[in-house]
Amino acid sequence: MSSSPATTSSLPNRWVIAIAAFCMQLALGAVYAWSVFLTPVIDLYNKPPRAQANLTFSIALLALGVVAGFGGYLNSRFGPRVIASVAGILYGAGVFLAGLSAPNLFLLYLTYGIIGGAGLGLGYIVALAMLIKWFPDRRGFITGLAVAGFGGGAALTGPIAANYLLPLGLNQAFMILGVVYLVIVVVAAQFFRVAPDGYTPPGWTPPAQKQEEIKATRDYTLREALASPRWYLLWFILALNVTAGAALISVASPLAVKFTLAGINATQAAGIASTLVITISIFNGAGRLFWGWLSDTIGRPYTFLALFVIQIFCFALTPFIGNFALLFIPASLIGLCYGGGFGTMPAFAADFFGARNSGTIYGAMLTAWSAGGILGPILIASFGTTSNPDYVTPLYIIAVIMLVSCILPLVARMVARRERASEVVEVVAEGGK
Repeated sequence: MSSSPATTSSLPNRWVIAIAAFCMQLALGAVYAWSVFLTPVIDLYNKPPRAQANLTFSIALLALGVVAGFGGYLNSRFGPRVIASVAGILYGAGVFLAGLSAPNLFLLYLTYGIIGGAGLGLGYIVALAMLIKWFPDRRGFITGLAVAGFGGGAALTGPIAANYLLPLGLNQAFMILGVVYLVIVVVAAQFFRVAPDGYTPPGWTPPAQKQEEIKATRDYTLREALASPRWYLLWFILALNVTAGAALISVASPLAVKFTLAGINATQAAGIASTLVITISIFNGAGRLFWGWLSDTIGRPYTFLALFVIQIFCFALTPFIGNFALLFIPASLIGLCYGGGFGTMPAFAADFFGARNSGTIYGAMLTAWSAGGILGPILIASFGTTSNPDYVTPLYIIAVIMLVSCILPLVARMVARRERASEVVEVVAEGGK
């Protein structure tokens, strides 16, 4: 149904809400700058093994994926402004308290990992659930815009932290960032509003042709979505895309050194490799917006098919690259596709299950992020030795995984069309009684 003129004139500007959500996601996405803090954490926390120190980041992503499911439900009950404010307090407090946790590594896990990660999960899902309802005409684009900030947050925070905050000390850096994150997220949250039920922008009507293919005829509950094969197909599509991207992101710097930077000193290698890391972060953010926008035109299933096909060639050809400049090409494309999955999947879920409960349904689906974020880095680090890692074998394995994954978006589309046809028949039958 369309909003009446009177109702429309009293509504807030949806683009202001979208900009506020983008700014909030920039702050939340700073978590991807964790690698900047890894070495200082190791030095300050009595030099634990690198894997133990890096576990902080994994715990934060795990907490994000788990809490996001609850975040969708809480958002439906209490509204986006309240939940986003709580997210900012948790995230900011977690990072701030991390500055007081040294040298106890378990306190770092609790503060930065669990408390901060819980704030990430709440904030991440709230923006998506809210904007999908405000922009039914641009679902892919707006979800891409919302999470583009998350993907690009590290490109902004990383250099600032490395050049200006870490020279003050790790503890001070965490405390300053915690306060900044809290302020940005809580202030942005005050602009959030719930879209009216059935909201459509003035002058826009849903295109009937697209609806006939895969869009749900009604709004599903989480229980109903979990009973549908479509939910699990989308879960695996997201998990496999995350697995591929997270694998490369986790070893981008050492992989660059091993493949292309032999013969130069460590300082030069670290500087050049860090450029690659920042570049991947930028393309990660851009991919969320680009692919989300493109999915509105070519459809979500074909968007994911394109993501998987591109990554087949990128992962298969990377082992043959011996030039650092050329390495930017597949690495940037993989970052673009990694972000594209996050930019497209919220709209995909809303297409399949309706917009009303999409936050709760997609929030539960973000456990795929946790799964892929753990599997990918483990896979790519499981070959060779510590002193001589083998990245070639896992790159080929991931290319094969992407090849097999190509069938999933097409199966999802087929299943969705079949289930939607059944729903239409049931609605017609009910109407004839």
